[in-house]
Amino acid sequence: MPHDIVDGHIGHNHARDHLHSHLPPEDAAEELQVLATQFIDGFVQAADKTAYLRLAGVPFERPGTSGATALKLVDVSLATEWQVGSASPSFGSRELSYLPFPGAMVKERANMALVYVSSDEKSLLDIREFLSSRKTNDTL
Repeated sequence: MPHDIVDGHIGHNHARDHLHSHLPPEDAAEELQVLATQFIDGFVQAADKTAYLRLAGVPFERPGTSGATALKLVDVSLATEWQVGSASPSFGSRELSYLPFPGAMVKERANMALVYVSSDEKSLLDIREFLSSRKTNDTL
């Protein structure tokens, strides 16, 4: 019988329950990052970018904040960053504790945003937010 982890407890799926697993938050964040990376790689390699977005279920229109006009998808923004260190609050000081990374620890990160516009506003939808909302709507 399959097991689920629900609220930190292992249990059994029952016929009346839907079957799925609950991941700890850190695992869910890692899974989302893997999905985002794969989505970005697929988009970059796709011969037809518009078809790729349609197959992925990316909306080409979204409601605006006022609701008066719809926002239209006009751009896909890709940004590459390299994490070269970390900074965190220091105990008892306003100065940050800074740790530069040695070369082998420097990591490349790519992020994607869907850019929507109307005559009144511009809105960016981070790809992780889009994928997270899709995952939440899954019934598996």
